[in-house]
Amino acid sequence: MEVSTYLGRIRYAGSREPTAETLRLIHRAHLFAVPFENLDIPLGQRITLGMPAFYDKIVRRRRGGFCYELNGLFSWLLDQLGYRVSMLSARVFHGDTFGPEFDHMVLRVELDEAWIADVGFGDCFLEPLRLGPGEQHDGSYQLIESGSDWILQRRSPESEWISQYAFSLTPRRLDEFAPMCHFQQTSPDSIFTRKSVCSIATPEGRVTLSNGRLIVTTEGRREERAVEDSDDYRALLASPFGVTLPNEAPIEKLSHERNRT
Repeated sequence: MEVSTYLGRIRYAGSREPTAETLRLIHRAHLFAVPFENLDIPLGQRITLGMPAFYDKIVRRRRGGFCYELNGLFSWLLDQLGYRVSMLSARVFHGDTFGPEFDHMVLRVELDEAWIADVGFGDCFLEPLRLGPGEQHDGSYQLIESGSDWILQRRSPESEWISQYAFSLTPRRLDEFAPMCHFQQTSPDSIFTRKSVCSIATPEGRVTLSNGRLIVTTEGRREERAVEDSDDYRALLASPFGVTLPNEAPIEKLSHERNRT
């Protein structure tokens, strides 16, 4: 890994000392620079788990990715900077139950105290969370213990706590996520085979391309419009997401929702 190139990709020029403050700043920078996106799946491009492939896609080709790619590569960056980091398996909450193991990847970072980092869940916390009970980030998030698991919860606009995912503290290897990575990009039951998404955090909120809709959230206010055509879609990918797809990419495959079969 070329650490300086990676840090340039996320527009970070601060301290590289492995401290909690550096972790906070790099985490924020990553979320403002690298989109959460699954565009390779509807475009028929196989996603394989491997740090060189992640680095080539996200840093060299300036793409985004989904959790295994984004958090996988971020864990490598943190390791290169001198952090003690481990990959954890998380089970995403699907409205009434938690999904299977390896449904999502989160990171545990060990300093004087333990932190949870996650740059691969889309709309989530901008700064790492202390691994401990109680409200954090001005009461927007909390972690609660549930047996051997921890559950991440987010406060809704109605002040209700909504579960996001559950995770255990058992360290995992990247290859253990391979079966679920295959499921996410091939199964008709996976949201990623039915929905194209490219989403990035902004200082004011978030911008998301979801199938053929552009959604802009600014300080809680939501605006939405239809994507006009493939040229419009390409232009939107270029700004604000910074994503350029090959000229031969079938953009029309990104603008409609695919049904379960």
